[in-house]
Amino acid sequence: MSKPCSKWTELSTPLSPPVLQVLAKCGFEKMTPVQAATIPLLLSYKDVAAEAVTGSGKTLAFVVPLLELLLKRQKDTQWKRSEIGAIIASPTRELATQISDVLQQFLDHPDLSAFKQKLLIGGNATEEDVDSLRKEGANILVATPGRLKDLLERKSDLNLAAKVKSMELLVLDEADRLLDLGFEGTINTILGYLPRQRRTGLFSATQTKEVKDLMRAGLRNPVLVTVKEKATMSTPKLLQNFYMVLEGEYKLVILLDFIRKQKLNKAMIFFSTCACVEYWGIALAELLNPIKVLALHGKMKSQRNRILVDFRESEKALLLCTDLLARGVDIPEMDWVIQWDPPSNAAAFVHRVGRTARQGNEGNALIMLMPNEEAYVDFLTRNQKVSLKKLEYDVGEEKLTKTLKNLHRLQTNDRGVYDKANRAFVSHVQAYSKHECNLLLRVKDLDLGKIATSYGLLQLPKMPEMKPQFKDTFRGPATEIDCNKLVYKDKQKQASYDSKLKLFQETGEWKGKKKMLKKQSVPWELAKQAREERKEIRKQRREQKQKKRAAMEAGESQPIKKKAKFSREELEELANDIRALKKLKKKKITEDEFEDELGIDSDFVGSNDGE
Repeated sequence: MSKPCSKWTELSTPLSPPVLQVLAKCGFEKMTPVQAATIPLLLSYKDVAAEAVTGSGKTLAFVVPLLELLLKRQKDTQWKRSEIGAIIASPTRELATQISDVLQQFLDHPDLSAFKQKLLIGGNATEEDVDSLRKEGANILVATPGRLKDLLERKSDLNLAAKVKSMELLVLDEADRLLDLGFEGTINTILGYLPRQRRTGLFSATQTKEVKDLMRAGLRNPVLVTVKEKATMSTPKLLQNFYMVLEGEYKLVILLDFIRKQKLNKAMIFFSTCACVEYWGIALAELLNPIKVLALHGKMKSQRNRILVDFRESEKALLLCTDLLARGVDIPEMDWVIQWDPPSNAAAFVHRVGRTARQGNEGNALIMLMPNEEAYVDFLTRNQKVSLKKLEYDVGEEKLTKTLKNLHRLQTNDRGVYDKANRAFVSHVQAYSKHECNLLLRVKDLDLGKIATSYGLLQLPKMPEMKPQFKDTFRGPATEIDCNKLVYKDKQKQASYDSKLKLFQETGEWKGKKKMLKKQSVPWELAKQAREERKEIRKQRREQKQKKRAAMEAGESQPIKKKAKFSREELEELANDIRALKKLKKKKITEDEFEDELGIDSDFVGSNDGE
């Protein structure tokens, strides 16, 4: 096999002048390994499944051949205004928007302006996208799977399915992430609407079993391309990885001191849950004033794009986020990535730190660990080939006392912040119990009193994991505070709270939480185990049905009879599911409780927005 070319002009199939001009204008003089390997294959009408690390230039690896294929077809047949020539599916709005921005740099060229693109993502009404496609048309769609599926299934007012019949290329970007977020069924539905005579490019960071299954379903004799870094480590060469080992109660005060002393320009701070981002977005904005602090997570809707643009355009700012932004998002001049605690899986660590040290720039990353988590460093070195240096850091008792006093004041001044602090702490503990590396990182090894101190809680919350001994390590306010008397700054919330409190004093039942008060408190680990068991039972039943169906289709001499009756266990489970659905419709239980009843595993990082 010949050595891959490094310059755009060395490709066996020459690129068109407008594409070369845009590449030169944007400063892309040479191809990266993944671009050199995949572009010739896509231009020769091959299906490609490419595996390459984050920051390796995958976006141009499919944008360039996409435009070339459309241009080649245009020489024979002019593309109609509403004829779809290519679709790019991406797991998140942020990544889809970024791809759209890169693509638009090419479409702004006069010789490529005939092609129109449309960005289809959540956050705006579906009807707006329908009206735009009907009036303006589009030749290229950049979309999140949920929105694309919704539009393909609409018949009367759009009939998008008829407009994709002559498409040239489908791109599934970050395919492993698409499947991690539960889009497998959605992707299969989308594939059912697309023509078989198309090219497909599948790009991912890892080749998981689910990705391989998708390759078999959606690609025709694909060429596998695996591009590995020459370095022995899986993180960028110009990235320095650091870690700290510190007691739980000092985590916040050391983070604040570190940010001030490093004089950070742009940094991302990753948290495990949406609730943590919500709370620390308020707390750090107050404690680090006048430094700009922005917060972004998956449960936000319309404001997500605005916040990300604000961060990109700011000269100096901190962005607090979940793993929603751990993959693919490119933010220039990022000098630090900080992780408040270990991510849910080891691969996420590499993706997080990959937000810095991009495109030949230097970068730094820091992960904050507690003494019981230090073994995680060795795990990362062995599992992900990551080299980390230890940072020794110390702050005085005086700084801790002052910081806690400010956090306590923040909560006493607004009950809304007090609520967010408690939700953040509880969600942190719950997310920790779901950690992939649960042999090293166990909830029972945590000193929840010290962690509650770092969150600045006014009192320890009531939860199954909270043991009596944690009261000794918890540092609350200097003077005892009656949390029932805290007042919301939001007058409407306060009025609602007063109404509920009055009802509680009269009846002894809290409005909206009647069922929760009667529900037996179960430790998170046991609740998770019960969910997994229910999921496994459902999985086994599905497999049995598939075997029976396959046997009947194969024409066995003795067809398998259907069961005459359901078992008592099955009937009881069905009745419980129906009761749970009725409770949800009547708003007697929350969606989280409904998912818990059905054995659906909740996602605390909030990355999947059902887009």
